[in-house]
Amino acid sequence: MSTVHAPLAERLRPQLLENLVGQKHLTGKGSILRTAIEHGSVPSMILWGPPGTGKTTIANIIAHTLNVPFYTLSAISSGVKDVREVIEEAKSKPKAILFIDEIHRFNKGQQDALLGAVEKGIITLIGATTENPSFEVNSALLSRCQVYVLKPLNDKDLVELLKAAITNDEELKQRKIELKETEALINISGGDARKLLNLLEIVCNSYNAGDTIIITDEKVMDIAQKRVALYDKKGEQHYDIISAFIKSMRGSDPNAAVYWLARMIDGGEDVKFIARRMLILASEDIGNANPNALLLANATFDAVNKIGYPESNLILSQCATYLASSPKSNASLKAIGTAMEAVRRYGDLPVPLHIRNSPTKLMKDLDYGKGYEYSHSYENNFSQQEYLPKEISGTKFFDPGKNAREEELRKLLKSLWKEKYGY
Repeated sequence: MSTVHAPLAERLRPQLLENLVGQKHLTGKGSILRTAIEHGSVPSMILWGPPGTGKTTIANIIAHTLNVPFYTLSAISSGVKDVREVIEEAKSKPKAILFIDEIHRFNKGQQDALLGAVEKGIITLIGATTENPSFEVNSALLSRCQVYVLKPLNDKDLVELLKAAITNDEELKQRKIELKETEALINISGGDARKLLNLLEIVCNSYNAGDTIIITDEKVMDIAQKRVALYDKKGEQHYDIISAFIKSMRGSDPNAAVYWLARMIDGGEDVKFIARRMLILASEDIGNANPNALLLANATFDAVNKIGYPESNLILSQCATYLASSPKSNASLKAIGTAMEAVRRYGDLPVPLHIRNSPTKLMKDLDYGKGYEYSHSYENNFSQQEYLPKEISGTKFFDPGKNAREEELRKLLKSLWKEKYGY
């Protein structure tokens, strides 16, 4: 019987916390997660972080250290039936851990199937996600779990992994390997340990047996361009492709946008992830240049959540091509950015008295709300009064973009505020 050859990243997966690279804020001496493991009582948890930062590894380490039954499900291929089967089996195996990879892909019904078992302690749930659990895990389940945030691995961590692989892996340590340069390996991996190690293995396997393996940036780039998959369904090119998609829409190229969209669809990308990014772009890069963009993007997000693939392909395509073809403005993005800078610079400036809330007699006696001019009582529903703290009076945070709709906004604001804000 033939055996499946495990990739380098899997062969090197540590079983002890001491051997885990990175995430010292969670697993270092005295850290909250390490202490829980040492006491033998880990809570149900959600591990949130970028790909290849150790989510699956931490789950395996916990199960190995506590020596408890360990079940693994992938949210991509598992359903409610699979969840219930594990829960039923776990009833006879105290302290069982259920690890669910990509838990953000579970719908509400699938997540609800976990609630009772987690609440009763039948299973300890460990969910892994690259998406913000506040959006992707329903509140009832989230309230029963601790959320631990994993940080991207830094360059030092990644170099440590490379050296450990060359020194400790049973296959690589039998070969003569000279690690001369690491920049290309690190840049291509993007902080993803799995991607880093698998790329290292690809480079090493490009040499004949007995050859001295000399790893340089030039060699890595040459091998990577020929051998690394353009879109890995496990998400290794997740951020590169979504970046190309966003930049194509921002750059008003619907042809490129729909191509990168097709790449993501073909690669099995989460439909909600794609729709959410378009929703963000509708405000960040289009904004008031075309307010309908946000409405369509929001409708797209709702629609694809209801029907999923393959029908969502059409809806995603309609939205992507519309957003790409819309006039662009980042005025709203710049406005909130500038305003946040002012908040950080000036701190908590007092609200002008005349626009403070005054629901009690004491507040009124302190002049809260005194002198406020109700806009609708004035011509054109406008009164030129002060709304900003005096320290930043006249500061222009919102500067309308150079497009038809926002030029109309600029004209209106200039007519109202005259020279105050310089419109």
